[in-house]
Amino acid sequence: MSNIYFQARSSHVIIATAMVRVMRIGEIFTRMIFAATAGAAAATRSSCDNDGPPVPHVSSRRTSPTGTPMTQRDRDLKLDIDRRLQLPVYLQICERFKLAIRAGHLRPGDRVPAVRGLATELNTARGTIEMAYRILVDEGYLQVRGAAGTYVSPSLPAALRGTARGARAGAAPKDKPAMAHPDRPLGERGSEPLPLQPGLPALDAFPRKVWNRLVAYRLRRAETASLAYPDPRGYPLLREKIATYLGLSRGVECTPDQVFVTGGYRATLELVLRALATPGDRMWFEDPGYLLARRFLVDAGMELVPVPVDAEGLMVERGEALAPEARFAVVTPSHQSPLGVTLSLARRIALLDWASRAGSWVIEDDYDSEFRYAGRPLPALKSLDRHDRVIYCGTFSKVMVPGLRLAYVVVPERATARLLRICQTMNAASPYLLQAGVADFIAQGHFARHLKRMRSLYAERRGLMVEALRDAFGARLRIDVPPGGMHLALGFDGAAAIDDLGFAARAREAGLGVSALSEWYANSRAKQTRRGAVLGFANVIDRDAAQRYARLLRQVYEA
Repeated sequence: MSNIYFQARSSHVIIATAMVRVMRIGEIFTRMIFAATAGAAAATRSSCDNDGPPVPHVSSRRTSPTGTPMTQRDRDLKLDIDRRLQLPVYLQICERFKLAIRAGHLRPGDRVPAVRGLATELNTARGTIEMAYRILVDEGYLQVRGAAGTYVSPSLPAALRGTARGARAGAAPKDKPAMAHPDRPLGERGSEPLPLQPGLPALDAFPRKVWNRLVAYRLRRAETASLAYPDPRGYPLLREKIATYLGLSRGVECTPDQVFVTGGYRATLELVLRALATPGDRMWFEDPGYLLARRFLVDAGMELVPVPVDAEGLMVERGEALAPEARFAVVTPSHQSPLGVTLSLARRIALLDWASRAGSWVIEDDYDSEFRYAGRPLPALKSLDRHDRVIYCGTFSKVMVPGLRLAYVVVPERATARLLRICQTMNAASPYLLQAGVADFIAQGHFARHLKRMRSLYAERRGLMVEALRDAFGARLRIDVPPGGMHLALGFDGAAAIDDLGFAARAREAGLGVSALSEWYANSRAKQTRRGAVLGFANVIDRDAAQRYARLLRQVYEA
């Protein structure tokens, strides 16, 4: 019995260790390193002749710029300059740093040497180093953080990054980012996040230390009962906290028994469809609408009926004209995905009336309603539901981090038994340890504080991105600034109209994670389909980053 106990406990250790690694993406690992080695320079010289002067012989000094003994990595990555060249020393330093960043020896978030230490190491004036750093900051390679020092910019476009292993081995360049295509939407590539990627929360602002402490506490205090098979509906304390939170913040009155915890929004959809749908059922779907959900529903055998969206959200009367007998309607009423409009109160009532008359289900995807920056949000559609026709879906991927793979669904009481039967065979929930950590995160007030901070932060970052885009594009670009959410929908209309699929493909080649607006439509080539782009602003860390991304998008637009 003890062996079983310790094996189960070890599995929790593995889960916790993996989660800590995920949460530490973006952590600063200070490495006082310099530019490429002579070997790496030789490997790249033939393909980078225009990037700067050849890298001279590497110095053999045994101390770092801080005076501490040098590691093998420091010796391998030693910076040197050649005073015989006509190129000024400060420009040589700039080129060495750029080469090191492109080769992957300096990575986003790495701290670079202090001005005084580097000046001493290179036997040059501090003003020379300051001038080189100023140029690198202006070009977006470095970022100054006051007394904390100078770092490689964490928002550096992927096109300017590399891997040290590939550079040292003279390997072929990495594959370009995936091209924009309806069959390969953002978020499905399994690669690192890209700047401006829609739907991605501010990973730099997540309280990792608090989260790691909560998970570690749960791991240390794990009881024998927690090592058995968990409740298929989800961790009881988390379901209780979700029910309380929804009642206070969204006006959704429910009991913990109506709450089911799942492994993400698509796991939620799978659970609902298995319990309540039959292949071939007709389903209203917003047009444009969330492209990953659309693909999933089609793969599940649903017959989607595209229903247009205007400034007031889903056009309910069009849905009734197209498919009055539809079994389901999938909507994003608080912040329409991707246009960002809010479903008006009149249409909410009309949608609920239709569902009651037709005996249909409304799936409410309330994916980022927590983030609203102007005025008070309308209550959740579920809060207006007098006939129990709404299935309410929420997620922690937007308010916390997507790596949790944690979402939930609130179902009418009469449907709980059916969903429970499916849960018992489907096992759709995330690991107990993560669920317990989120429950503690909510119970101890960290969740409310995090939301408050994110609302302020996202409002600021949205403003920076909108301002930068307007400066870069002027009248060529129409920006729909929504009252909430984490993304912007951009329009290229009239004389400025372009092939947005090509635009998104070129942007992704440049290392930016925007998607084409037309991808979100059922028919991306239809005449009435809008052309534009969808981009996220949650990870635009400052004004310089916003301006850099906007300038790069302008270059992509004009290419």
